[in-house]
Amino acid sequence: MILAFALTAAVLFGSGAYLLLQRDLVRVVVGIALISQSAAVTLIGSSLTRGQEPIAPDPGQPISDPVPQALVLTALVIGLATLALVLALVNRVVTALRTAEHEELAAQETEHEESLEADQQRDRDEAA
Repeated sequence: MILAFALTAAVLFGSGAYLLLQRDLVRVVVGIALISQSAAVTLIGSSLTRGQEPIAPDPGQPISDPVPQALVLTALVIGLATLALVLALVNRVVTALRTAEHEELAAQETEHEESLEADQQRDRDEAA
């Protein structure tokens, strides 16, 4: 069973890393989400133990540890909030700049910086 968790985490991480290298911002966000999920699967897979529930265990029997499950649940909640924030930022970028491609965004940013530089030079000339 641990091999299945390891393979699942590896596939999720590999897919997420591949998507992080794409040019589209939405695919980058999906890559971040997949890498987050691979971390959760890794935590669950590494903490697998056979045992009874820690509520009312029988004496002398192994007890399963609930802490990794609580950590994964916390990581899922934080990951979902982070994903919502990043998706809202991507939505704002696409709405304002009309593109989600890295190269187009970089070109627009360069044009904007050049126009600001010209304005700053004009301000310096007026101040002098």
